[in-house]
Amino acid sequence: MPIPVRATRLTYRSLVAATAAALITVGLAPSGAQGAPPRESRPVYSYENAIRESVWVDTGLDEDGDGRTDRVAVDIVRPRETARAGRKIPVIMDASPYYSCCGRGNESQRKTYDENGDPVQFPLYYDNYFVPRGYAFVAVDLAGTNRSDGCVDVGGRSDIQSARAVVDWLNGRAHGWTSRSGGERTRADWTTGNTGMIGKSYDGTIANGVAATGVRGLKTIVPIGAISSWYDYYFAKGAPLYDSGPDWLSGYVESPEARERCQAVQQRLVDGAPRSGDLTALWTERDYVPDADKVRASVFAVHGMQDLNVRAKHFGQWWDALADNGVERKVWLSQTGHVDPFDFRRGTWVTTLHRWFDHYLLGHDNGVDREPMADVEHAPDQWSTDRVWPPRRTATTALRPGPGRAPGVGTLSLTPARPGATETFTDDPRQDETDWAAAVDTTTAAKAGFVTRPLGRDLRLSGSGRVTVTATPSTSSAHLTAVLVDLGPATIRDYAAAGEGITTLPARTCWGASTAGDSSCFKETKAHTAEVGHTVFSRGWADLGNHASAAEGRPLTPGKPYTITLDLHASDHVVPAGHRLALIVAGTERNLIEPPASTPRLTLDLARTTADLPLVGGAAAFARAIDRSAASAGTPGAGGRSSDGVAGPRSIRPIPGGSTR
Repeated sequence: MPIPVRATRLTYRSLVAATAAALITVGLAPSGAQGAPPRESRPVYSYENAIRESVWVDTGLDEDGDGRTDRVAVDIVRPRETARAGRKIPVIMDASPYYSCCGRGNESQRKTYDENGDPVQFPLYYDNYFVPRGYAFVAVDLAGTNRSDGCVDVGGRSDIQSARAVVDWLNGRAHGWTSRSGGERTRADWTTGNTGMIGKSYDGTIANGVAATGVRGLKTIVPIGAISSWYDYYFAKGAPLYDSGPDWLSGYVESPEARERCQAVQQRLVDGAPRSGDLTALWTERDYVPDADKVRASVFAVHGMQDLNVRAKHFGQWWDALADNGVERKVWLSQTGHVDPFDFRRGTWVTTLHRWFDHYLLGHDNGVDREPMADVEHAPDQWSTDRVWPPRRTATTALRPGPGRAPGVGTLSLTPARPGATETFTDDPRQDETDWAAAVDTTTAAKAGFVTRPLGRDLRLSGSGRVTVTATPSTSSAHLTAVLVDLGPATIRDYAAAGEGITTLPARTCWGASTAGDSSCFKETKAHTAEVGHTVFSRGWADLGNHASAAEGRPLTPGKPYTITLDLHASDHVVPAGHRLALIVAGTERNLIEPPASTPRLTLDLARTTADLPLVGGAAAFARAIDRSAASAGTPGAGGRSSDGVAGPRSIRPIPGGSTR
């Protein structure tokens, strides 16, 4: 439970006395009565008196080419009482490139050190909350950042080995030292080796990558808004998603010294990531999905379904691969953008995370592994659960676009279009999904829209979909976008605003113990909502030149038809009765993909175009939802733009920008 700020002013003497009494009561056990199996770790250890130390761990690599094995800095905080008693404890670890350059969390906290170089502030609340409960917290500087040697290689071998080496050291398989160069050997003889990795964005990505190595001792990971394939961060089947590559991100997070010594690594990033969108060996190395069969750890994934930075495709393909390999897993899906659950569902999140770590790191049989697999936010602060996710009754269902009453205003149903039916649009890089959705019922040159009848009952889509199109371009290059839209009024989290669905408040609450240099008190937040006339809830992009190969694009022959499949991002959305479901196919989406070299006119062959969507209840549920007699009782949803335009995307830079940390 949170602690009000004014309730945290305990003296050190009273804290130590309370801790001593608690330790006598439980006999140094972190929770539970003597003789009874523990179910929850309790805050019985002193945070103020905890051991704070730094260790440098050999990675086994020499990425900066200085002739010495690169060492990564590992800052540790752990209970002093367990060390004195010789009691081994588990570790919660956040490996990050952001501890010095950019900060962590909603308040951009950085590591701080005293005059001796010992750690004082550990960003976020993991240390404040969990150290008093009998855990160690370990904050790792990725190679090339803050106080670590080596070079940043953006999800590659050096990044992943930075964190894996620390897991190995915690389990007695790697060398640790008391200083960055030289020093004495030090062993992690205070830990069980059981490690849980956690982190948002880049940090969660590293957790995914380390788990995909199969390293022993890593018991669980909690990736939040995390990447599963770096190619899919920068490209979508050949279509470039940003105006920069991994070399920009590497340069952004590297320490000043690393920039001087890592020019060769920077050049490899440039050479291996051409803006053509070709799938090179650099990207293959940074794709963790094929190695899901190596994952030994349980996975508690969290993702914003409106995350336009680390898009929900990353979660969807990782989740499906974990499921295929029988990995224990849990998920929270929110309506936010790139936001930590600490900032959109704080109390429930901390309680759930506590129970998760207690189970997988301390071995407590608290039942968290038997609870519903998924929590899904269907409206601001309104959550539901599913025993499994996607729900068992979910079935991929082919919906077919057809011509309608006017050009560009078509239908969406279970019935294929007749052979020869077409729709035509011209790429307009000045428009985006908001513009298209606002004009879905109007003939416009920049999109082809396909809409169901008003629904007579709710229709739920849950999981990852895809849209296969056959398109004939008028030029030698073309980019495509497909979006799913709920046409109807709703109150949503304003994911397109600066807070990506949250508003930060001035009041603070505290989550754990504090010291003068490391407060456990954080600003509260609330949902930032907007009233909209439509909601875009899934997206996908592709370069039509990648029709023959996802790995390599080719020039198109004008006037020749090509077939390509666009992967839609994972989502869980209910289209309510009275609303309509729309599929929109268009060209360049402003601010999210870059335009092609030409401005093509594209003709869709509707008979050879299909949207394969994950419908709960399958085709039968869709048929019931669009039944004429049932639909007649509903009120058609509005297809217009909201007054403040919040349903549309905003220009988003790669991970470091805005609230992406």
